Amino acid sequence: MSLSPVELRHTLHKNPELSFQEFETTRLLIENIKSLDTTGRLKIYTPYKTGLLVEYHVNDREYILFRADIDALPIKEENEIEFKSINQFMHACGHDVHTSILYSFISEVLNRNIDQNILFLFQPAEESGGGAMEFFKTGFFDGFNISKAFALHVTDEYKEGSVASTAGVLFASALEVDIDFLGLSSHVAFPKGGRNAFNALRQFLDEIDKLPKNENESFIFGVGKITSGEVRNITPGYARLEGTIRALSSRKVLDFFDNLKKNLADIKNTTGVDFKLQKGSHYPEVIVDKNLFEKISEHLSEKYTFIDCGHKMTGEDFGFISHKFPSFMFWLGTSNGEHFGLHNPKFLPPDSVIEKGKDILTDILNLMVSKKI
Repeated sequence: MSLSPVELRHTLHKNPELSFQEFETTRLLIENIKSLDTTGRLKIYTPYKTGLLVEYHVNDREYILFRADIDALPIKEENEIEFKSINQFMHACGHDVHTSILYSFISEVLNRNIDQNILFLFQPAEESGGGAMEFFKTGFFDGFNISKAFALHVTDEYKEGSVASTAGVLFASALEVDIDFLGLSSHVAFPKGGRNAFNALRQFLDEIDKLPKNENESFIFGVGKITSGEVRNITPGYARLEGTIRALSSRKVLDFFDNLKKNLADIKNTTGVDFKLQKGSHYPEVIVDKNLFEKISEHLSEKYTFIDCGHKMTGEDFGFISHKFPSFMFWLGTSNGEHFGLHNPKFLPPDSVIEKGKDILTDILNLMVSKKI
């Protein structure tokens, strides 16, 4: 017997797995989706090491794709709940909810015998590693004629059950950046004998802060992690910065990355500290198709609170998919007064949002099936 959507959410939340490590999550989904499909109408594919694609095929027409992400974050949960994470990781971005919504949606499609070919993608590694791109690199999607793609993301920025999106860029392009500063350690009493990597890192950040800024342009170079040093009386010969570049286009992100090389070269010339600049995952901006936005926003506004929220500087792996197919992505509000924000150890959407998310996806699907888009 299959788990209910809420039971699935609790199981996933209690046992979170990091990007590309979602083996038990994948196994659990396969087991329960098979239990949902009592008449054998679904095909389950695992072309990548984690994650899965579920096919619902009923006619010779095109497919539409619905996607949920399944990975968690290296964050220790601070919620005291019955289904609290039992390891050092956490679904602090709501992927357990996304997955449970899509799972519930599959059940709805089966129960209603929908006359529409659908692919349900449970995607690995949204948080890190570019799982969408890796999944598509398998070439498995080449065998399907996909006309449109859809996804949602929960947030406590908006009231529970509300919907927020915009035409054009919804989420920013995001590039992970790692910079290693390679100096030479020395005793603090003899600083001239070394090349202080941490000071070079500080100088780099100072120089970045001096760069001219366009107040009318949405752009971020954010630093989330710095590591350096071994003991208190030795100047560090090594320092590392982990950050992200975000803008409303991939081109602007990559241009800024190239400019970092010049800044780092100048600092090397003045400090003698070498550097190693590396790109991590690069997520293209999420593009919401204008026609889909106009039709879907009009349709959903009849039943839900719909907000044209403009662009956000959030990075999202669905950006890769949105550049391949006409797409619609939206925020699903979860707040009942609380506002912790994504990636917070207390972020905890209520179970009730699962049913609301499933209903919204169903309403979008009804619009597709009625051929009004």
